[in-house]
Amino acid sequence: MYTTLISVAQLQALQASGTPVRIFDCTFDLMNPPAGHAQYSEQHIAGAVHADLDQHLATHDATQRVNGGRHPLPQREVFAAWLTRRGLNQDTQVVVYDRNGMNYCGRLWWMLKWCGHEAVAVLDGGFQAWVAAGGAVSAGDEALSAHALPEGNFALREPLVKWVDTATVARGLTQGQQTIIDARGAPRYRGEVEPLDPVAGHIPGALNRPFNTNLNEQGFFKSPAELWAEFAALLGDANAETVVHHCGSGVSAVPNVLAMEVAGLGRTALYPGSWSEWCNTPGLPCEKS
Repeated sequence: MYTTLISVAQLQALQASGTPVRIFDCTFDLMNPPAGHAQYSEQHIAGAVHADLDQHLATHDATQRVNGGRHPLPQREVFAAWLTRRGLNQDTQVVVYDRNGMNYCGRLWWMLKWCGHEAVAVLDGGFQAWVAAGGAVSAGDEALSAHALPEGNFALREPLVKWVDTATVARGLTQGQQTIIDARGAPRYRGEVEPLDPVAGHIPGALNRPFNTNLNEQGFFKSPAELWAEFAALLGDANAETVVHHCGSGVSAVPNVLAMEVAGLGRTALYPGSWSEWCNTPGLPCEKS
């Protein structure tokens, strides 16, 4: 079972062995949402199904969401029904990838853990690594192919990850028992620019670790030892168990969640509402630096 990262060679070996694998392409473009599916349709890992951030990995139906912000999580039951329609079974190894530095696919990795499915891993290096290795690709939409996706038997189990709401983060500011890590770029964290949300800045006391710093120059996750050293330097005396990750809308924070787990620092909490919910909640403090 692969639960954090999987290499191209490991995925190819799984496929060759006949092990049940469901692959999801999570390619997305925040500034041009339809582009993600267009890129998928043009070329994707053979057999992969597209998972769209706006349409499948978030909901804008107020009756179905569990948090606020720009990309609210759907209720677990709603998401599980979608997984079933995409042919996912209880015993299936899931592999997720994108073309975006393993940013958007992390959302699906986390959501599957949230639904109790441990056997899910991020393809290290993403679609670019697959193509570079000569992996099989195809075009079109797998979900629309006749009989391509018989209904699966996926069912919810106990969550394997922890998420916290805005009220919990706000209480933590005064209790001193949480360590917030902000995954946005440094200029947004400092409040110098804010292209997406109405208020610039960050949650008071938050530490900054842009999500893309988890990757090396070749576009793969850094080694566990490198990640451990970098997070240890960032956290200082803070206990890793107190960490709560956030970003703009709860998506790009997940690479930091994944990186800490790869580093051997445990599975830390996510604040999915993130800055977009925080800065739109009346009365909450915002800081610039």
